Amino acid sequence: MIEVVGVPFDLCGRLPGSRLGPSALRLAGLFAALRSLGYVIEDRGDLVTPDVVPYVPPPDPDSRPDAIRFFAESIAALPNIKEAVVSILGRGSLPLVAGGDHSLSIGSVAGALATFGDDLAVLWVDAHADLNTPSSSPSLNMHGMSLAALLGLRAEDTPKRSEQWGRVLDLVGPAFVRPSRVAWFGLRDVDYGERRQIREMVGCLPVTMHDIDRRGLENRVAALDEWLRKAKARHLWISFDVDAMDPVLAPGTGTAVRGGLTYREAHLLAELLRERLDLKDCPYRLVGLDIVETNPTRDVHNETALTAVEWAASLFGKTILGDR
Repeated sequence: MIEVVGVPFDLCGRLPGSRLGPSALRLAGLFAALRSLGYVIEDRGDLVTPDVVPYVPPPDPDSRPDAIRFFAESIAALPNIKEAVVSILGRGSLPLVAGGDHSLSIGSVAGALATFGDDLAVLWVDAHADLNTPSSSPSLNMHGMSLAALLGLRAEDTPKRSEQWGRVLDLVGPAFVRPSRVAWFGLRDVDYGERRQIREMVGCLPVTMHDIDRRGLENRVAALDEWLRKAKARHLWISFDVDAMDPVLAPGTGTAVRGGLTYREAHLLAELLRERLDLKDCPYRLVGLDIVETNPTRDVHNETALTAVEWAASLFGKTILGDR
């Protein structure tokens, strides 16, 4: 069984609009696509998130505020996401968390950590590393700090921001994702501080678009599978940001970066992951999925949501000729 929970929250993103993402994915046929593959689907509706506040432009980098942007709203929303994922996993179902900006993954993956401890690998399919802390973030938007929080990265900063970051880490912990169990796929827009952090993370696997162009996608998925086996985690959470795809094909996101995965590359990634998950000797299993940053206000004819739904269908087993 797959249980879908929507998180209409976008205050921690760069541009407003991804709060409409859960509805866009439903309208794009998410449930029908997964039911056609034989899954039982339960729609748990949308979580109640803090009241929408007027949009505030990003701060001037030369005059950074003394707080994480919309911290109060995010710290109010994240525990509900974590609790929802814990409940779904406790029922033996697979949670599909539809967003919403990528800050929601702090709550969703924290729910998996609360269930499985640190026996969890995370595959971050994204143009961005999301590895900033408040001390390194150029924007102070929480959606760029998600993975840093899940890794439990500490940061020395102003007293206010340090106190806020400590509360985020308290929400995630006591278990955090191990650095050797984090992989990225599709990276192409990485901040300076994030580059340094990745180089210092022993055992992680950053797959950039350069790697994919140079070595081929099938080769990189094989390397990912080998890495997952070496990591020895039995549970896998995939966090899929639609900006991993090229904005020519998926324009409906507030974090678009040119040069991403093509339509076929994205589907081949999903199909190859499914093939490996279905192998009898596969030592890890998929336990959860985020689909984030779908922003209908930036989209054309809901194309991005449709593409995301088709990608999810490939991940859950859809093939051109049916049964493998």
